[in-house]
Amino acid sequence: MSQKEKLVARFLAKPKDFTYSELKQMLQYFGYTCDESGNGSRVRFYNPTTKDIIKLHKPHPGNIVHAYVLEEVLQKLKESDLL
Repeated sequence: MSQKEKLVARFLAKPKDFTYSELKQMLQYFGYTCDESGNGSRVRFYNPTTKDIIKLHKPHPGNIVHAYVLEEVLQKLKESDLL
């Protein structure tokens, strides 16, 4: 099992300790680029192939992504037929 497959499997298991770093890496595997130039903790991920945009807030002060954010990302990936 490749590193990408392991990370996607971990994401799909909906762990309570999924980090922003892991989310960013996984979205990059799916072709998204990260734009952190917005205001505050706002982050935008863009996929030029699917023209899809995922907007979210970077978690702070910690690095653990909230469950509702993971669910929103999961829905976006399914809508774009990436999962």
